[in-house]
Amino acid sequence: MSVTHENLKHTHNREVIDWVEESANLCQPDRVYWCDGSEEEQKMLLEQAVATGVLIKLNETKRPNSYYHRSHPDDVARVEHCTFICTPTREEAGPTNNWMAPAEMKRKIEGLLASSMKGRTMFVVPYLMGPPGSPMAKVGVELTDSIYVALSMRVMTRMGAVAWRQLGQQSDFNRGIHSSLDLDPKRRFICHFPQDNLIMSVGSNYGGNVLLGKKCLALRIGSFLAQREGWMAEHMLILCVESPSGEKTYVAAAFPSACGKTNFAMMIPPEEFKGWRITTVGDDIAWMKPGSDGRLYAINPENGYFGVVPGTNTKSNPNAVRTIERDTIFTNVALTEDLDVWWEGKDGPVPEHATDWRGNPWTPESKEKAAHPNSRFTSPIRNNPALAPEADHPQGVPISAIIFGGRRATTFPLIFQASDWGHGVYLGAMMGSETTAAATGGVGLVRRDPMAMLPFCGYNMGHYFKHWLSMRKHLMHVPRVFHVNWFRKDDQGQFLWPGFGQNMRVLKWIAERCHGQVGARETILGWMPHNKDFDIKGLPNFGPAEFERLQSIDPGEWKKEIIAQEELFVQLHETMPKELTFYRELLLSRM
Repeated sequence: MSVTHENLKHTHNREVIDWVEESANLCQPDRVYWCDGSEEEQKMLLEQAVATGVLIKLNETKRPNSYYHRSHPDDVARVEHCTFICTPTREEAGPTNNWMAPAEMKRKIEGLLASSMKGRTMFVVPYLMGPPGSPMAKVGVELTDSIYVALSMRVMTRMGAVAWRQLGQQSDFNRGIHSSLDLDPKRRFICHFPQDNLIMSVGSNYGGNVLLGKKCLALRIGSFLAQREGWMAEHMLILCVESPSGEKTYVAAAFPSACGKTNFAMMIPPEEFKGWRITTVGDDIAWMKPGSDGRLYAINPENGYFGVVPGTNTKSNPNAVRTIERDTIFTNVALTEDLDVWWEGKDGPVPEHATDWRGNPWTPESKEKAAHPNSRFTSPIRNNPALAPEADHPQGVPISAIIFGGRRATTFPLIFQASDWGHGVYLGAMMGSETTAAATGGVGLVRRDPMAMLPFCGYNMGHYFKHWLSMRKHLMHVPRVFHVNWFRKDDQGQFLWPGFGQNMRVLKWIAERCHGQVGARETILGWMPHNKDFDIKGLPNFGPAEFERLQSIDPGEWKKEIIAQEELFVQLHETMPKELTFYRELLLSRM
């Protein structure tokens, strides 16, 4: 059966055209529309999405060029149990990933895709991950039957003709195919085929499962390609901290969810730090590669933000508030009577009446939350008032520091520095965060999330650690590695550190350490700041005694921590690098 192809005018790449034709024959859409990323196309697709009820146009005065989307109640988050890494052998995927043989999984997914797009349009979405012309950039083509996905990919990536120009006649592009099917959770699979550079996603319309350039290509497939090609694909923000003298320090940082990652990437320094400036290169993903000068260079492969909305306000993240003022797609927040959006933690008064994320009437007396805890905003990167001018540099920015951190009420101090690269890899590998009652039904349970990559590593995690360790020999100027913890509490359950913009004080010490401008004292954990070198001037009710308390090390707590790490070592015992075992045993002996 021949399907009509509309707007096919920007590429003559035979590999792409043949693959799209083959996929269309399988899925049987009524039409195939090739997206070009133009302003005229966006206007047309938005009008179509509103007309079909996929989007609701928000109040143009309050939210210019912004839209509201409500997803199916059973389709509101990533589904790790439905996410598979399909490598030739189970050992290649490793024990932390779900695995199925590639041929078996392809038969399964192709059976679900057969005739799945009848009555629908197949959108061909060409996209570029990374700045145009960058040697680190990658091209992907996503086929989807969701207009919501097509519009969101235009925000999140450099979509359209720019991707075709980068690809030319090459065959090296990521193939991604997505069909919403009927959104039945029992027929929901997000499958990655690293050796084929292929992604197949069915049964979902949630961004993390279907915006295939994001976690799927940028991290799961990306991490596999990075290991093979000698670079790093990491779940990390990238920021630039600029001192009053104009000295710039580029930092990459990995935090698990609910640890303030986006807030840190868009941080505004407190008033006491006049002349200091933070700019954002990226808020979620970093692709990093050794440069010819022996430094590690990073790009942000994305072109937009897909952020969690609840809790976003002018205290937690003023730059994010400004970013989402316009040109934004909101998903699963509450809708007010005057067609604005609302969520728990938003600035201003609570609305007396609203429609919640499920589409039901809501008032402040309602038992259910108005916005889903994982409700999202999708906004273009250009909206960020603190966007770094280097965000589009094809060669990337040189990384001087890598930060790891998690949510820990005890044990971990506010800040310390790894003694060397291998020690830093150990700190990242053992990274964990305490769960909350809302997420798990229990409080204070530590969930290990190595490098914040546990759900996103596209191959064996033990081999991933080995790849991290091997990067050392490719770098003449090795980034310094640090560990932070904004969430330490006292015996009454009160936070010992104010966090938010005050985290600038930690970032200042890190930047000064990278440039050899401040000293540090050696401890059993690593290097820690001297009181005199850590800036606490102007911090209310916080002096040297409070700082010492925040930095204190309890050997008993640390012995428990080291023992608790055993679970990950046992799980990965066949591929865990011996170097990490050494660092763990060394730390235990020091205790």
